[in-house]
Amino acid sequence: MTMQKISTEEEFDLIERARDGDERAYEELIEGHRSELHAHCYRMLASTHDADDAVQDALIRAWRGLAGFESRSSVRTWLFKIATNSSFDLLQKRSRRELPIDRGKARVGESPGDARLDASWIEPYPDRLIEPGERSPHARYEARESLELGFIAVIQHVPPRQRAVLILREVLGYSAQETADLLEMSVAAVNSSLQRARSSIADRLPSTTQSEELTRLGDDAVQELARRYSDAIDHADVPGILALLTDDATWSMPPHPDYYQGRRAIKLFHEDDVSQVRWRHRTTSANGQLAVGCYIFDDERNAFVGSVLDVLTLRNGLIAHVTAFFSAAGLGRSEEHTGYKDAVDFADFGLPLEIVE
Repeated sequence: MTMQKISTEEEFDLIERARDGDERAYEELIEGHRSELHAHCYRMLASTHDADDAVQDALIRAWRGLAGFESRSSVRTWLFKIATNSSFDLLQKRSRRELPIDRGKARVGESPGDARLDASWIEPYPDRLIEPGERSPHARYEARESLELGFIAVIQHVPPRQRAVLILREVLGYSAQETADLLEMSVAAVNSSLQRARSSIADRLPSTTQSEELTRLGDDAVQELARRYSDAIDHADVPGILALLTDDATWSMPPHPDYYQGRRAIKLFHEDDVSQVRWRHRTTSANGQLAVGCYIFDDERNAFVGSVLDVLTLRNGLIAHVTAFFSAAGLGRSEEHTGYKDAVDFADFGLPLEIVE
């Protein structure tokens, strides 16, 4: 639920009370900004877990630094400055997050490689956390579009400071001067960084956004696509699955580094692997995209257990990419995944943890 904006006078009063140690006033002061801060940190870090840590760290820093806040900028801008710095600190501690199609190789008739638990993989983002936020004429991307997997994956290839400039200018809508103040850079440096970032991602971005694809299809057609996808896997209907894919479709499963590309490779993968298991599915969404929760039958529980979240990237009404993110239950089926920390929580995506029939 979107928080109601507070007036400038209310904000000033909350700041003064928070400076006097009123924690409830501080919570009220920051609450309307929390979701935007989390989405911002996710764009910077490509991980919901890391975004959680960055936001928590930023809000602790803000609480401790309230005495030094001089109201030269808005509370929102001040919080984004702190959250961006928290993200920079985390980015220094780990490697760039990627998707398998960015770092692995396409396979045909083979397993997708041993799980790489030491690598940093992009995580999906729950749509329930997406809020419109504030927007100005400077913004080029809508909040939902800027959380799509394709966009998130592309901007991870941009150096952190350029990435921050790109997000602040073109997603959050800050002006060049505001961005310069926020990042403690010159306006010339901000403009140069933005130009370099734009140049870096220009050839990598998808030709259309998922928002555009979903709008073009319409709700009924999207739900029908999800139904056909689910039914085909439930009934081991490999031709049915292939009919929903583009010719160059990919199917990846982080933390496995390699992936399947093209109908023949995906056909063999389904015949040899997917179709050997009993499945049930539930439709949801993630990263502003169509997604499907996949449940594998567990004999011990006598239930279908949430195992994989398939995030579907569409192109012209067909599925161009399936990115399958494992849940803790899905990872638990194999000792190979022991120690993997980036499992998805089905509850975050509005999905039950198991289905009993």
